[in-house]
Amino acid sequence: MDARIDKTSEVESRPANNLLRRLSAADYALLAPYVTVEDSAANQLLYNPGDDVQVVHFPCGPALATFLVPNEDGRDVETILVGREGAVGGIVSEGFLPAYTRICVKFGGPFARIHVAKLEAAKLRSASLRNVFVRYADCMLAQIFQSTACNAIHSIEQRTAKWILAAMERTGDESSVPLTHEQLATLLGVGRSYASRVLQSFRAEGVLDTRRGSILVRNRDGLKLRACLCNDAVKMHFEEVLRGVYPTEEREAG
Repeated sequence: MDARIDKTSEVESRPANNLLRRLSAADYALLAPYVTVEDSAANQLLYNPGDDVQVVHFPCGPALATFLVPNEDGRDVETILVGREGAVGGIVSEGFLPAYTRICVKFGGPFARIHVAKLEAAKLRSASLRNVFVRYADCMLAQIFQSTACNAIHSIEQRTAKWILAAMERTGDESSVPLTHEQLATLLGVGRSYASRVLQSFRAEGVLDTRRGSILVRNRDGLKLRACLCNDAVKMHFEEVLRGVYPTEEREAG
């Protein structure tokens, strides 16, 4: 009993990132001396395309990072969100490789950081640590695949509901997300006016409301009915590959 309490206490003393908390005590001990935690503001730039990837960033608590692909017309299109279930930058590479996308802080909050070289040195000392990060890279790739399919076949309304639910799951907020109309439009790859019309239709149905700088969810079950099943597919893969890492309502309640 005492051993279980000690283990739980040790895990909860780590930064509030599920990937870091998934590591064994021995594996986390290899990283702990080099992990720092700092607050980052929304829209803070982590990487531009072409930058050397030298630091791994782990969103903690309600913080979210996003991958944005710049296009020739000057617009950025967001591909995936990463919250406390993961990390961005140098996950499987040995670092000092150019970033392909722009990576920004979507929702501000604490981020744990470790230099890629320190993470790689720890991986060389532990096969189980390497395994966790390879598994996470697989989950991230699955998320990208699902996002590509979603953009191709699902309606703007379905994708709007999906993105709002995805943000809520990662931040742990049961009733709202700090998304502006402009940010939602970027997630959807559409104009701001189009995103606003979709939100207006959801508001008319009593599913959500909007406030300056945030979306308030009034009927979460109704929102789920309007969403595609892409979030569920991603969560299922996480559970098969890295059980306990992706935040779910059941886990938060437990």
